Amino acid sequence: MNAAKRYEMFVRFRAANPKPVTELAYTTPFELLIAVLLSAQATDVGVNKATRLLYPVANTPQAILDMGEEELTGYIRTIGLYKTKAKNVIATCKILVEKHGGVVPQDRESLEELPGVGRKTANVVLNTAFGQPTMAVDTHIFRVSNRTGLAPGKNVDIVEQKLLKFVPQEFLHDAHHWLILHGRYTCKARKPECWNCMQIDLCDYRAKTPAPATA
Repeated sequence: MNAAKRYEMFVRFRAANPKPVTELAYTTPFELLIAVLLSAQATDVGVNKATRLLYPVANTPQAILDMGEEELTGYIRTIGLYKTKAKNVIATCKILVEKHGGVVPQDRESLEELPGVGRKTANVVLNTAFGQPTMAVDTHIFRVSNRTGLAPGKNVDIVEQKLLKFVPQEFLHDAHHWLILHGRYTCKARKPECWNCMQIDLCDYRAKTPAPATA
C-alpha cells in the first residue's frame, strides 16, 4: 500500500468516526489502566461488566489495596485469568501508592514496571488517558495491518514501528482506535466482511470475501 492509499484510508476512517474512543468503560487514568490490565484474553464487554460493579466500591489504588486480593477476586471472577490478574492489580496498586503517590505515571518506563503491564497496555494508557501518539498493536491491529498491506510485519513490534512511520501525523493519535474497531467489526479474523468495507478499493488483500448470497 502506497502513501496516497494510506492517507485516503485514514481520511475515510475519520469521516466515518471523527472522535473514536475505547470501548472500555473508565473515568480516570487509573480506571483505564486497570481495565486494560484486565482485558488481556478477555472481551471489553466482559471487563466492563466486572468494573461496573468494582469501580463504585473501589476505583483508586489505595481503595483496591484496602479491599485486598480475595475480595477483588470476587469482582473479577468472570474474567479470564482472574487469579493472576487479581495478584497483578494488587501489586500494581501497591507500587502506585508507594512509588507514585497513587497517581498513574505518564511515561512508558514507569508503566512497564507495573506487574501485568506490557508495551501494549502502556501504549493504550499513554494514548487514551494522556493523549500521546502511541500505537498499541493488538491482534486486531496486527491482522488489519498485514491483511490490508497498511503496515505488514512478522511480529507486533515490527508492525508498531511501521505504523508509527507510515500513518500520517494528523491521524496518529486516533489511528489505533480506528484500526481496532475495523478489525473487530469489519476486517474480522475468520471471515472479513469485505463486501461491507469502506476500504475495499484500497486494501491489498486478494482473497476478498464475497457478499453472502441472498434468498
